[in-house]
Amino acid sequence: MSRYNLIRFDWAMKRLLRDKANFVVLEGFLSELLQDNIKIHRILESEGNKEDESDKFNRVDVLAENNKKELIIIEVQNTRELYYFQRMLYGVSKAITEYIHEGDLYAEVRKVYSINIVYFDLGQGSDYIYRGVTDFRGIHSGDTLRLSTKQRNTFVKENAGEIFPEYYVLRVNEFDDRAKTPLDEWVRFLKSGIIDENTTAKGLQAARERLRVSDMSEQERRAYERHMDNIRIQWDVLTTAHGEGWDEGKAEGRAEGKAEGKAEGLAEGREKGIQEGIEQEKKETAKKLLEKGIPVETIMTCTGLSLTEIQQLQ
Repeated sequence: MSRYNLIRFDWAMKRLLRDKANFVVLEGFLSELLQDNIKIHRILESEGNKEDESDKFNRVDVLAENNKKELIIIEVQNTRELYYFQRMLYGVSKAITEYIHEGDLYAEVRKVYSINIVYFDLGQGSDYIYRGVTDFRGIHSGDTLRLSTKQRNTFVKENAGEIFPEYYVLRVNEFDDRAKTPLDEWVRFLKSGIIDENTTAKGLQAARERLRVSDMSEQERRAYERHMDNIRIQWDVLTTAHGEGWDEGKAEGRAEGKAEGKAEGLAEGREKGIQEGIEQEKKETAKKLLEKGIPVETIMTCTGLSLTEIQQLQ
């Protein structure tokens, strides 16, 4: 196994993988994840496809159309976001509505795959790859709602749920670095930039050849290094602020809980103290982020506090 100095995947998505000559990399990743032979027909324009200086270190996304006219959203998120699941839902809904025109038949509604590569703890679970699908089950019989014969022939699908969006969440940091399958090799690359010389995973050989930092121009390399520095700084600031805010909020909440516990009962005091500690943690985190000059919009997504609540801390 060799470790090449390879360009990080989110930067490649932003700068390189939109080039048709490099579709083979994305096609390989999607084929291994979706267990299908995916061919990208074109990259579609979306808000996330545009250059955004303020968001360059946080997230990047690509909206692609495959040869079946299905839509595929691929997003890389670097820092935690409280309402990330809601944004996944919004992104899918927006893609569906943007690519159907008023007066079009419902037959024009596209199947959408939402693929989310996250570098933070999203939800709670023991796995590092999760798939979300719609499953219509009988309340009484427990059977799966199937399509009619005509629908099956038209849509080339068996069950009603297959028409609906599919969601994939890759919690990259939860991967244990032991690649047992081609998809695992992709996750290892996403996490550590490592590609086995003898890899058989679709797209990874092409990634190793086309995503080398050494092939970048001096200007491109400087921009890439700034991008990586921004990611490290942002992650360090958020992690430090979150940890310090949690410690301070928890201590204050515990103290209040004990005081109230004496007057109102230990159980009630502890419960209220914990809740107030959580709220205090959010405020302490927000204060530290404000001191670091982090944009208010980013603080809102990281803490869940409203604009008014954050403004009161300034």
